[in-house]
Amino acid sequence: MSPFADRDPETRRALQLDALAAILPADRRDQLAQLLTDDDVATLKHLAREGMGENSLRALASDLGYLEAWALAATGAALPWPAPEGLALKFVAHHLWDPARRETDAAHGMPSEVATALAAGGLLRSDGPHAPATVRRRLSSWSTLHRWRGILGPFAAPTLRAALRLAVRANVRSRQRKSRRAVTRDILDQLLAVCASDRLADCRDRALLLVAFASGGRRRSEIASLRVEHCVDEAPVALDPADPASPRLPCVSLHLGRTKTTGADDDARALLIGPPVEALRLWLERADIVQGAVFRAIDRWGALEDRALTPQAVNLILKKRCAMAGLDAQNFSAHGLRSGYLTEAARAGVPLPEAMQQSQHRSVQQAASYYNDAERRQGKAARLAV
Repeated sequence: MSPFADRDPETRRALQLDALAAILPADRRDQLAQLLTDDDVATLKHLAREGMGENSLRALASDLGYLEAWALAATGAALPWPAPEGLALKFVAHHLWDPARRETDAAHGMPSEVATALAAGGLLRSDGPHAPATVRRRLSSWSTLHRWRGILGPFAAPTLRAALRLAVRANVRSRQRKSRRAVTRDILDQLLAVCASDRLADCRDRALLLVAFASGGRRRSEIASLRVEHCVDEAPVALDPADPASPRLPCVSLHLGRTKTTGADDDARALLIGPPVEALRLWLERADIVQGAVFRAIDRWGALEDRALTPQAVNLILKKRCAMAGLDAQNFSAHGLRSGYLTEAARAGVPLPEAMQQSQHRSVQQAASYYNDAERRQGKAARLAV
């Protein structure tokens, strides 16, 4: 018999979710226990045992919790498995709609009682239609969970695909970047300037910013999960590869393991050369870290803790440094390091394939968008009226 069998269902699910504490946000455990069913929790634990990436599992859990809450608010019942095609179509209609039509047709879009219920649970933060990318991701998560449960869903149905395509066309919401502004080299220099003291936190944040940027704009989750064992010293390299007498610079390769776009067996690597290596080595020496997590929490008294930084903490560190540098922190997020790296690569004339090898972008279209932006800003087409 399960040790949780005598608990009420919600408490039992909360205790079972503790097994996923290293992956799921601890502050959401109780909320997820309310939203998810016993079968949902069993599915998530199975996915964790199968080795699904932490970011993917975290996103699935979040999307599943939202879908369960939406189904209850929209239909008065828990999410059915398999989902009928009509329910998937209702989901699209509730989340992608035309604001102009809503002005003359109050029944268009998400019903007010459904929106009120989701908002009360902290699951709906703004009025208006959802971002198409969010809707597509939740439908994809819904489909993935069907496959893992060994059942067929309606997600390949032509009617659903057509409805989604037409709804996206009617949705006038423009796509927002994950970071309004890129952390380009000039911005990075401003952030490093406020990390110049001898405080341990300054030493850590300087190393974190340099490593994240120079390694191709690593995602915040990848920086948070970086371990000493992943950092491998390489032979020094020349400052100018074309000059045999050029000064030598220290070099370290970061073995990234499983990322958003690579598997654990792909041996994905990024190189650090010069100042980022020096900053990383100084941080490890100052913090006396010889194994385990590279970037760790520091308490209010300046003492190093054993626990690694969370991805959210990486984001907060960047925003804090932006504020200290006199920048508007709302315009920046940790993803700005990623877009900033590619923007700088474009400005420096680095070939796109070479930049993608460092950043580990899999989508040429996504990576090229930063190159296109950089070229347009430097070109003449937008300056004809100047």
